[in-house]
Amino acid sequence: MRIALFLAIAFLAAPPLQAENYVGHGISLYNELKYGPDFTHFKYANPDAPKTGTFLIGWLGTFDSLNPFILKGTTPPRMSALLYDTLTEHADDEIFSEYGRLTERIEVPADNSWVLYTLRKEARWHDGQPVTPEDVIFTLDILKTKGHPYYDSYYSDIEKAEKVGKRQVKIIFGAGTNKELPLIAGQLAILPKHYWEGRNFTETTLEPPLGSGPYKITAVEAGRFITYERVDDYWGRDLPVNKGRFNFDRIQFDYYRDQTVAIEALKAGEFDYRRENSSKDWATSYDVPAVDEGQLVKDPLPHRRSTGMQAFVFNTRRDKFADRRVRQALGYAFDFEWTNKNLFYGLYQRTTSYFANSELASEGLPQGRELEILEAYRGHVPDEVFTEAYEPPSTDGSGQIRTNLRAATKLLDAAGWKIVDSVLTHEETGAVMEIEILLYTASWERIVAPMISNLERLGVKAAIRTVDRTQYQNRAQEFDYDLIVGGQGQSHSPGNEQRNYWTSAVADEPGSGNEAGIKDTVVDELVDQLIQAPNRAELVSVTKALDRVLLWGHYIIPHWYSDKFRIVHWDKFGKPAFSAPYTGDYFVMPYTWWYDEDKAARLEQSD
Repeated sequence: MRIALFLAIAFLAAPPLQAENYVGHGISLYNELKYGPDFTHFKYANPDAPKTGTFLIGWLGTFDSLNPFILKGTTPPRMSALLYDTLTEHADDEIFSEYGRLTERIEVPADNSWVLYTLRKEARWHDGQPVTPEDVIFTLDILKTKGHPYYDSYYSDIEKAEKVGKRQVKIIFGAGTNKELPLIAGQLAILPKHYWEGRNFTETTLEPPLGSGPYKITAVEAGRFITYERVDDYWGRDLPVNKGRFNFDRIQFDYYRDQTVAIEALKAGEFDYRRENSSKDWATSYDVPAVDEGQLVKDPLPHRRSTGMQAFVFNTRRDKFADRRVRQALGYAFDFEWTNKNLFYGLYQRTTSYFANSELASEGLPQGRELEILEAYRGHVPDEVFTEAYEPPSTDGSGQIRTNLRAATKLLDAAGWKIVDSVLTHEETGAVMEIEILLYTASWERIVAPMISNLERLGVKAAIRTVDRTQYQNRAQEFDYDLIVGGQGQSHSPGNEQRNYWTSAVADEPGSGNEAGIKDTVVDELVDQLIQAPNRAELVSVTKALDRVLLWGHYIIPHWYSDKFRIVHWDKFGKPAFSAPYTGDYFVMPYTWWYDEDKAARLEQSD
């Protein structure tokens, strides 16, 4: 599903917003657009890229549904982006600007209370029927009432949509000052009303759905592969936002259950492209002649994308994790420095923020406007928020962590947990500290196993539970875990989606992004302030304050991040000269690459 991560807004127009309505071809966060009304293509796309060839992607896991808009089932990646058009298209070389895709004209009043889209008259579904305001209204209604719970939260400030002209639809917002709404409304992937009438939207299906976008599904076998073919007469092929994008005749995802098997298949030429997330495999699994000869390319591509937070996430819905001191103590059992040195080949940095690799990350002690925001909550947030710069426990990398374990024992003792007969036991309830760490792939076991040993030294009965991805997804959606590998990706402009990540309202909503089960009125209020921030400076200050409160809540044990995408692919593709700095899915599904027939021919000759 294509839900953008780029959220929070102010409007276009060179000077500050005037009293009259804004009307234009796009809207922006920072009062100006990089691309004018006559632009022909994004700078990071090659308008002369050839339309040909097949792009084979190796993917781990499985899928059992082609309905990416509901809680049930597991769907293929990037399906929504390939099949469906959105009202607007995000520019990956701007922090938050949206340009018309399905819509040719965007109108917004000075008070941001609604947005009016004029649909392009040439917009068509793959069956030839026009895309209409009724489709937009239907999409918003069906997603909020029958779609994944995420949608109801994400679009909670959208009051209604109504048709106001043959090709015009007005989306009306509720009370408040949520300035991002005219932009996030445009990110909505529009669904065909006439197709879904008579079908059960709430059920999984393997019937290829009707779309309007650049590709359609032509072959599918659940859990094995899915093939997309480019629509030759795609109505939006020559739009400025699409020119030079979606260049492959066919895109196919081939599924693998085992990472080692997938890597061997890539090296054997059975597929073309893989994003390598394992530092061990990046360092050791591609020592083959094809890499030495430049035929198989290892690309460590630097980026400026916010990396967010990946972590071991505590399920605070469980009584044993209700005490912040317990969560903090258990964090001492993870030795990142040893792990990075011995397992990751020194390729990672420790994550110290929920908004890592961005200006939104809190650092040092709070100052200025951030401190003013936090002062309103003094006494309702941990004292350390004001007195200490957050740093996760660290070691010298030797594997000797007695000092850390002593600090953990002190915290546990203060929280009422004592070691009785070598087992960590609560002195009042007699409960035993047992922890299961839920994983979805065996490749994580080598990372978690040393932490298990350290937890056992604290008296914890700890175990690893590895399940397949479907079972993992089901358990994660129902919050059936002690700890999971989780966390949230972030953008440079956080906004509405933060409600789904941290707030009390969704803490017990199955499938929500609030994996830790956080229920904190301070967090709730900070999220509201973030969404309502009137300008970028306020957004940054509120986000830093939220980051700091979350960090000192010790809801997670932070992992690590890299400021590079590690890509491995066969040298048969062309790439634009300019790389978009704020790219989202670009290096997962490179929409601006193209098949280079000369390079492909040279590869075939070398076989």
